[in-house]
Amino acid sequence: MRTVLIVEDEKLIRQGIRVMIQRSGVPVENIIECGNGLMALEVLKDQRVDVMFTDIRMPKMDGIELVKAMQELPYRPLTVAVSGYDDFSYAVEMMRGGVREYLLKPVDRDNLRAILEKLELEVRAAREEEELENVTDREQLRRIMESGNLSDAERTAVGERIEGHLFQSYEVCCFAGLNEPVSEKKGVYLMLGELPAGSICIVESGSSSFLLKNELGDACVGVSRVHSGADELRRAYLEAAQARKKAFCECEHIRRFSGEVCESLPESGAEGDLASFTVKDRKHEDGGALPSLEEIRKQARTLGTERYEDCIYQASLFLRKVKRGVYTPAQMERYLNLLFEQIRTVCAAVLKEQPDLRKCPADLYSFRNLDEYAEALSGWLDMVHEKSCNRSDEFRNRQKLEKALRYMRDNYSSDLNMAVVSNYVSMNYSLFSQEFKQYTGENFVSYLRKLRMEEAKRLLTQTQLRVVEISQRVGYENEKHFMKTFKSVYGVSPSEFRKSAEYAEEL
Repeated sequence: MRTVLIVEDEKLIRQGIRVMIQRSGVPVENIIECGNGLMALEVLKDQRVDVMFTDIRMPKMDGIELVKAMQELPYRPLTVAVSGYDDFSYAVEMMRGGVREYLLKPVDRDNLRAILEKLELEVRAAREEEELENVTDREQLRRIMESGNLSDAERTAVGERIEGHLFQSYEVCCFAGLNEPVSEKKGVYLMLGELPAGSICIVESGSSSFLLKNELGDACVGVSRVHSGADELRRAYLEAAQARKKAFCECEHIRRFSGEVCESLPESGAEGDLASFTVKDRKHEDGGALPSLEEIRKQARTLGTERYEDCIYQASLFLRKVKRGVYTPAQMERYLNLLFEQIRTVCAAVLKEQPDLRKCPADLYSFRNLDEYAEALSGWLDMVHEKSCNRSDEFRNRQKLEKALRYMRDNYSSDLNMAVVSNYVSMNYSLFSQEFKQYTGENFVSYLRKLRMEEAKRLLTQTQLRVVEISQRVGYENEKHFMKTFKSVYGVSPSEFRKSAEYAEEL
């Protein structure tokens, strides 16, 4: 329970009821005391009260008059009449008028606690139901903004409750990029959350200055013209969204809509359609000619090469022209969609291996303004280039290591060492040593020894060659060195190994 109002002209009784409420165990955030009905009525007009305890006999305005007067208010508290025995008949009359409970003076704390617990359940249930209705109503308002003009059936479905959320006349504000959410101010503006064009706020006409100066002081905001009724919500949304795009591109704090409304809004982040990208698409009556598809493709292909800075430069240059008004917001969206599509094609392997990089800054209007977006885009392109280079280096290194392993398998019988092999594949000695171990899980010496021992084992079991001949065939000029190495690997000498293998065959 958030707020309880105690209306009682006797201070000691008023304070006694307060203490009982505080000790009842029922959570109450705020307790307000008033000495008469007139004071209480002003409180009820100014804020929402959940439960009211009111005496019957009071100066200026008594409890009966107070209960009658509050019937005209939008929010009426659950009311408990508090009276002496002689006023019982009046209490009964008040209960017929909507008072929920009755307490007899002197107030019994157990009775008060029981009433509070009962009313707390009602207040909580009412709040939950109201919250659910508010969520539903706001979703309906959002749907109206996104789906266009209402049909007759939809207009009927909207009903008076939806209309009740709207001010007699209003403006719509569209913004994005704030670090903290905007706190709604009841009766002044209504927050609807995120829509494709950004965060949306419905503001009572004439009240937007405070919101724009304070809550949205750090944002680039698009503001619609003044509208009224649910039928005009879609148009107001489109106006605010178009103004927001202009404010975003030109890094302005506020842009109020002027001109003709566009009935459809391109959604940022949509896939570009390469097949339908024609010369006609490159031009706009208010903007310059876009780079050609081939130019955009070449730009993307520089990532992962020594010319990668050209991609970053061209993208930054394009956005600077957008800021100067050379290109329109729609052209900017088109260019970026095509650029991202080409990058996804050119750098497909990198983006597949790097999930974080898939979240390219394509949702440009989620940023505060074009300057912030341009910085994020440059950083993203730089990361894609870096990962592409790393992947290219890794790929080339893997190719060289595969070539090295083939060379070792073909030449293990010769005097082989790491210097010879690293030179053969044109790889730095230290880098080769590091990459070889990472790729094979063994150092060069161990891997070479394993190759030679596996071949020695095969020759011992499948041929009648002497041990000294086998030693030479697997790359050991010194027979004793060969025998010592073989025994350290298999635990027996070559001759013993051959005898055990022959014995196993006889069995």
